[in-house]
Amino acid sequence: MKIFIDGQYYDEQNAKISVFDHGLLYGDGVFEGIRAYNGRVFKLKEHIDRLFYSAKAILLNLPMSHAEICKAVVDTCRQNNIRDGYIRLVVTRGAGGLGLNPNRCKSPSVIVIADKIQLYPPEFYEKGLTIITVPTTRNLHSALNPAIKSLNYLNNILAKIEANNGGCEEAIMLNAEGFVAECTGDNIFIVKANQLLTPPLSAGALYGITRGVVMDLARQSGLQVGEPNLTRYDLFNADECFLTGTGAEVVPVVKIDGRVIGAGVPGPKTLELVKKYHELVQSTGEAI
Repeated sequence: MKIFIDGQYYDEQNAKISVFDHGLLYGDGVFEGIRAYNGRVFKLKEHIDRLFYSAKAILLNLPMSHAEICKAVVDTCRQNNIRDGYIRLVVTRGAGGLGLNPNRCKSPSVIVIADKIQLYPPEFYEKGLTIITVPTTRNLHSALNPAIKSLNYLNNILAKIEANNGGCEEAIMLNAEGFVAECTGDNIFIVKANQLLTPPLSAGALYGITRGVVMDLARQSGLQVGEPNLTRYDLFNADECFLTGTGAEVVPVVKIDGRVIGAGVPGPKTLELVKKYHELVQSTGEAI
């Protein structure tokens, strides 16, 4: 595997950053997870846009232009002969001192890793996921804004640990007001009658690229798409439920906190969106 670091490619065993990098010491940096399908990078511009938004929010000046980062992603896929895979793009604050002061970090680092993708097991897509709500709440907007896709992911990791302890692959995170925010690594949707509903960004949901694509596909299919505040009660009484994410794509949910959702199997509107999503990703994107 060839890994891009600051304009150079390194073998996996030689791909290294400084132990003084603030990305390692303090989680000071941003990242993106991107997918490649059929020799194309899906929604590359949108992912790089979001990277720049996250970087701006933490006053991190990216050392490469938008076009240069796009090119680095595509070139790294070529270096690794990736046609279908996952790209992890990371920008760290760079090496500095042991203190918190980011001004001591003079050179941010850009890292691109392109590898094969590991999805949920096939049976989860066929039969649906069982998930739970966990105690760890989503970060406050006034603390570490959930819209920032930062390297400090401990909030999500703690929730993931609670999901694993509960025997589940995924879990729902509520915000401080008790409304549904998102899952540990995915956005959440419910279907109720002819409506597709998902938590608003103001509730702590990440501006998911896949989230936006699925909302557009739903509108094209005639569903009414809304972003109201949702409670656990709303989820329990949904007709259908599913999760979206770059890695997960679209995965059905059939049980939440012991409550069976709908008929207890992936619903028809979910399956229709899964089909439309798979058709879309195979035919669009930046050519590798």
